[in-house]
Amino acid sequence: MFYKQYFEEKDMYARRNSQLPPEVNKILFVKHLPYDINSEEMYDLFGKFGAIRQIRIGNKKSTKGTAYVVYEDIYDAKNALEHLEGFKVKTRYIIVLYYQKAIMQKKFDAVNKRKAIEKLKAEHGVSGSSDAGG
Repeated sequence: MFYKQYFEEKDMYARRNSQLPPEVNKILFVKHLPYDINSEEMYDLFGKFGAIRQIRIGNKKSTKGTAYVVYEDIYDAKNALEHLEGFKVKTRYIIVLYYQKAIMQKKFDAVNKRKAIEKLKAEHGVSGSSDAGG
């Protein structure tokens, strides 16, 4: 009994003091989910790896099949990613990635810039592509 407790504590200490890559965080971005998956199924699947703070499932046309899973502990998120990447859910193989704020911000900024350009084109009566012919 003493040895088991000793090794569990040693393992926990080593786990907490190990260096993690910079992209590892508590938030996972999940793609290629079945469109009909519900929050209960998501909690059943991802909850096996630790306490979950929040799950957000995409419900718009552009976000269907995606979700964000936020864990309480970074090591639980790491464990879930390692075990669920490529896992088959219903008829689809899911992709699990760490949420990367910088990449998501760039995509968001690009969409906003496109919208601003389209608005300016509409205001000034410009149509077609911005490429110069020639």
